[in-house]
Amino acid sequence: MIADFKTILFKENEGIGLITLNRPHKLNAFNQQMLKDLLHVLDHIDSNDDIRAVVITASGKAFCAGADLSAGKDTFNSGFDNSSDYEQDFNRDSGGILALRMYKCLKPILIACNGVSVGVGATLQLAADIRVASSSSKFSFPFTKRGIAPDACSSWFLPRLVGISKSLEWCFSGEMIDADTALDSGLISYKVDPDNLMDKTLSIARKIIKDSSPVSVALTRQMIWGLSQKDSPEDAHVVDSKAIESRGKSKDAAEGVMSFLEKRDAVFENKVSKDMPEFFPFEKDKFDDQ
Repeated sequence: MIADFKTILFKENEGIGLITLNRPHKLNAFNQQMLKDLLHVLDHIDSNDDIRAVVITASGKAFCAGADLSAGKDTFNSGFDNSSDYEQDFNRDSGGILALRMYKCLKPILIACNGVSVGVGATLQLAADIRVASSSSKFSFPFTKRGIAPDACSSWFLPRLVGISKSLEWCFSGEMIDADTALDSGLISYKVDPDNLMDKTLSIARKIIKDSSPVSVALTRQMIWGLSQKDSPEDAHVVDSKAIESRGKSKDAAEGVMSFLEKRDAVFENKVSKDMPEFFPFEKDKFDDQ
């Protein structure tokens, strides 16, 4: 069992961990307690081999209205102060801490966006693998309108989804983006009716875990996120080669081949908690000095 959370709900069902942002009276506004709760639950998810995928959604009518501004003019000066937790001489952005943790996650992450997503409410979704949004969803990146700058590593994630020009247009203007525009631009993967949001998201989650090796899924997630941004495919070739060699010798590979030949469902034995390849992780983060 994991501890009770103050800002989220969490449950596990049929191999899927469901995280629900749960401050509906505040439109699920993001605060430091929510950061702590999300980091804690992601650690639990990575360590639990029974959880194969993650879905993040929210309670109430909004997904997340952005940072909790209740500290007023000091919101971004002291309200999100993480300086005591890191050795650098600058304060680490709370949204970025979460986005990097999501980036390192060993399980697929899906978003079931049920409503308005503003600021960090929009940028935290960028580190997920698949985003499903209801037709009533709207998105905004209003950082320049608040006198700050984009958060949650969105200067890295957002252009990879929608391109540099569209990223700049949205971040310069802070305009509200409807679900159709989000779908056409690649910001979201699917647009569905509100009543079908969870059914659609869970069906995708089940599809991607049903016949797949958990270790292979974890490795593939890290390979595609981490290597797709390299300048040359040479780095990908090196990691691909090591991955294929390591996985090719595994029990999972033998099971995958034999289950195909015998026309039966595969039963993969390797566990993410103990059977990731020795060469993983591929590289240390530049600021990983904890």
